[in-house]
Amino acid sequence: MLLLGIIGHPLSHTLSPVLHNWAFRELGIQASYHVWDTPPEKLAAFMAALRTLPIHGASVTIPHKETVMPLVDKLTQNARDIGAVNTLYWQDGVVWGDNTDVTGFMAPLLERGTKAGTVLVLGAGGAARAAVCGLHRAGWKVLLSSRTGGRADRLAHSFEAEHVPWTERHSLRPDLLINTTPLGMSGPFQALSPWKESLHGISLVYDLVYNPRETPLLAQAMRENVAVIHGLPMFVNQGLAQFERWTGRRFALPDAIALLEETLAGRKP
Repeated sequence: MLLLGIIGHPLSHTLSPVLHNWAFRELGIQASYHVWDTPPEKLAAFMAALRTLPIHGASVTIPHKETVMPLVDKLTQNARDIGAVNTLYWQDGVVWGDNTDVTGFMAPLLERGTKAGTVLVLGAGGAARAAVCGLHRAGWKVLLSSRTGGRADRLAHSFEAEHVPWTERHSLRPDLLINTTPLGMSGPFQALSPWKESLHGISLVYDLVYNPRETPLLAQAMRENVAVIHGLPMFVNQGLAQFERWTGRRFALPDAIALLEETLAGRKP
């Protein structure tokens, strides 16, 4: 029996156990996936436990994607390029840190056949790093804006992006607007949006928040007839890449998305 789970804090709304436990059942894999709520001060203790308990691997989410990096033995190229880890796995007796967020993030854009242009990324955390890395590799002109100006400046410098002060973000009209902040996420931020003005002139809005499915930002975009990409396909695609890393198997993407849409629809706000 493989033992896996997710570390982060808080974790009350994560869909990762629903996704991975469903996939294990579908493919007949003897494994279970758990929620391991891990406050920042307990991260080192969890990593010590990972090395002594029969834990096969783990997902890593906010706020540990960057702080876990010095606690692993080796980093994949994606993790090094992005500067964040969202996946832990064992290989040849050592703990590796990987990042599947960039694969998950780019998948919906590739599926749409979206051509590179100008993009404004809101936020400067681990998810933003994955987005900026993928967009930079794909030839986009990347603009970056965050309430934490210092982090945004460092991230922009890492990927030849342009840092735009948070107070000036509304002056831009990029081809693509991406939200990587927690604004709109289920919980205390659910009623909030990172965008306060009209979306006129913006062709596509991509919100990485997947719970709830329709955030205030996406609701605004649909009211203003701007094309949208929901966060769920990114979540499922990055989860699929994790699942492959741990098991060498693939689950059916459409079935997984349908399952999680149904799960979200059944949850109380």
